[in-house]
Amino acid sequence: MEEKKILDTENTSETVLTQEELHGESLNDRVKVLSPTRLVVKRFFRSKLSVVGLIMLIGLFLFSFVGPMFSPWTGADGKGKVEDTTNITARVDSETIQFETADGETFEVIDVSIQIPTVNKKGELSSDHWLGTDEKGWDLFTRLMLGGRISLTIGFVVIILETLIGVILGGLAGYFGGWVDSLIMRIVDILNCIPTIPIMLILSRILQENGMLGIERLYYLMLILTLFGWAGTARLVRGQILSLREQEFMLAAKCAGLSTRRKIFTHLIPNVMPQLIVSMTLGLGSIILTEATLGFLGLGAPLDTATWGALIQYATEIEYLQNFPNFWLPAGVCITLAILAFNFVGDGLRDAFDPKMKR
Repeated sequence: MEEKKILDTENTSETVLTQEELHGESLNDRVKVLSPTRLVVKRFFRSKLSVVGLIMLIGLFLFSFVGPMFSPWTGADGKGKVEDTTNITARVDSETIQFETADGETFEVIDVSIQIPTVNKKGELSSDHWLGTDEKGWDLFTRLMLGGRISLTIGFVVIILETLIGVILGGLAGYFGGWVDSLIMRIVDILNCIPTIPIMLILSRILQENGMLGIERLYYLMLILTLFGWAGTARLVRGQILSLREQEFMLAAKCAGLSTRRKIFTHLIPNVMPQLIVSMTLGLGSIILTEATLGFLGLGAPLDTATWGALIQYATEIEYLQNFPNFWLPAGVCITLAILAFNFVGDGLRDAFDPKMKR
């Protein structure tokens, strides 16, 4: 009876199979071949820290984007509904003061003051308000969820804009070289030499002095973060393309008469995507931390806008720092968890996309 030998890839030992055993079953059915995508996924989920980071990210997104839908204190404007507005009343007190000048002229001055009593109890925890309310009657737990929605959105918008600019300019520099490469890289060098945090503090103060105190300052903040953040992505893309453009598949694309746009965006950029995904994931945590830093210094989003950075601004006042940790501590914990989660996922993606990994 004719026999065949095949290699058992699971146990790395030889197994003797008869022709009848192989009848009706191909060798590909017995040897499982993983596609590159499935191999990356398998490597990613092999790392426990990557899985933990992914679970943390999913939890934060559900907390920030789904949680406010179930809160009775969200409000139609997305800032949080003020509690017991019917109990907030204004009382106007006036006092008339008369005085006479040295010339004998008599003046009459009316001193007007407004007092706003309220029944809201600042910082008191209850079953309705798990983290209490602030001095304006906003539910702090709801504002924590809304703050995560804005802070995470800022991170994703900025990182996507940075990546788009970095990919375009870095791709042009790496592919064309020459004066194009020199010009773009000199711009990158200049941006890398600028102290980012002091410049952002100065620009934020300028916006504040020009009367931009509302949500529009948040948009300008995203623009500033984008302008200073694309340089690293451009340098990464340029270095990868300098290596890839000398490969055989690029010679074949040139012989096929493909246009420059197709060679860059169809053949070169997709080969840089693994490194870009890792860079974007690690950069998200840095952007969230920068927004929180500006918020802590009072130069980020205004306090009326619910962001994690605006909430930890309470820690700058000694009263809240000592007596009301429920105002600022939960936001600090959420920022820490978000940065850890993005770093864990980024490290896992870096190992998963590494072609030198054998397992």
